[in-house]
Amino acid sequence: MTPRAVGISGGSCSGKSTLTQRIYEKLGPEQCVILPQDDYFFGLDDAPAGKGGPNFDHPDAVDFDQLCAQLAQLKNGQAIDRPLYDFPTHMPKAETERTEPRPVILIDGILILQHQPLRDLLDLSIFVECDSETRFARRLERDVRERGRTARSVHEQFANQVGPMHDLHVEPSKKHADIVINSQQCETTFDDLFHRILDMI
Repeated sequence: MTPRAVGISGGSCSGKSTLTQRIYEKLGPEQCVILPQDDYFFGLDDAPAGKGGPNFDHPDAVDFDQLCAQLAQLKNGQAIDRPLYDFPTHMPKAETERTEPRPVILIDGILILQHQPLRDLLDLSIFVECDSETRFARRLERDVRERGRTARSVHEQFANQVGPMHDLHVEPSKKHADIVINSQQCETTFDDLFHRILDMI
């Protein structure tokens, strides 16, 4: 059976990665694999310039050519060596991760639905909506705890880059989604969503 690609998008800290992880855990590693958009960042040296520094929320910060090529390989039943990204250093890691094709490939990222060649590879696309106040509170907690950021840097990045890029690139991409759900509804709609994915395979 040809692997099916499911794209899960939404704003930063909207709940898309949580939804992606829940689907992965429900299907299990024999049925599912995740391709995180964030692992395809070019890195600090090649990120587009933005107000306040390199702008990782801009589409040009992501190597979509490699992401599309590797997704196509997985859909064709071929294994890939997936890149890995190190957030504290803002650089790709030297090592890669061997990734085998699975019946369901989950692609998780804020910018995946604004990129048409990637959209064309998706069999199902989901957009998770969430208000900016909630997304900022979640990002502040995550970036300080997991990524070694200061609260001030998170505030500045959200104001100068995350918010503006969301309005310019992420929110408009919602129109390309097959399914739009609110982050508060993920729990109540999960079973229906999961069964739709099962029906694909």
